[in-house]
Amino acid sequence: MTEADAARPEQRPQSSWFALPEPLRRVFARFPIVSYSANVLPQNAPQHRSQHVFFSFQRPGGPADAPSCNPTCLKWQTLLKFQGVSHKIQPSNNHASPSGALPFILPANTANQRPGTPVSASKIPRWIVSQGGREETLQPKEEAYNALVDHDIRNAWLYFIYLDQPNFKAVAAPLYCESASSNVLVQLAMASQLQSAARDELLKSYILIDADELYDRAAKAFSALSTLLGGDDNFFGASQPGLFDASVFAYTHLLLDDSMNWQTSTMIDLLKIHPNLVSHQQRLRAEYFP
Repeated sequence: MTEADAARPEQRPQSSWFALPEPLRRVFARFPIVSYSANVLPQNAPQHRSQHVFFSFQRPGGPADAPSCNPTCLKWQTLLKFQGVSHKIQPSNNHASPSGALPFILPANTANQRPGTPVSASKIPRWIVSQGGREETLQPKEEAYNALVDHDIRNAWLYFIYLDQPNFKAVAAPLYCESASSNVLVQLAMASQLQSAARDELLKSYILIDADELYDRAAKAFSALSTLLGGDDNFFGASQPGLFDASVFAYTHLLLDDSMNWQTSTMIDLLKIHPNLVSHQQRLRAEYFP
């Protein structure tokens, strides 16, 4: 060996940038990484379905195809009815939803198909079109009227069902707390969470929660909707009810449904001033939820 060879540093194998250090290799050799599959759907979700399944809040012990007790779920359930998309109702709760919120749809599949991807609420209109349903076009000023429903009426609803104590005890607590657990402490915790969530949602729009202001806005919204409907069967003079009809029906039906067991009637009284809105609810109820 020459002096040059002796002076040259020892040649080591070139390591890869992504190579693990030897100590970590020994650890992972002993405790290998395991890849877990994605969270599975609830156990009561059938694996092979010939029908689409609509996961929704439903009244405990009620008929299988009854209108949902939740306005968001009822809106999409009603639209499925309008569009003639056959489906099965699966009573559920937010914990069973892949997105953490109801409703969602599990498309039908057979034993030879992979399970369908769940369809969240925001994707339901496009999914309906993929199932052969009609595609709806946005009507003039529809966005403004949507704001009346999704903001003014919804905010009054949040107060009416969650922060009005008699209604909360008689309606919201049995639907969302007592049906979820028989444990009194769990029920109390859920009740507190529901009411806190309602307050937080309202405080996004208002500095203070004022029941009179909320109901006044709802009264004006109902009046505007009544004027919009006029003497027509459906909103915007359409020959068939559409998404906006479903949005309005989701609230008017629940307010006018005696079986909801409302204890105070402020919001109901504001609605009943407008006979055409009441007739709209009654007609849709009789035709699509007989």
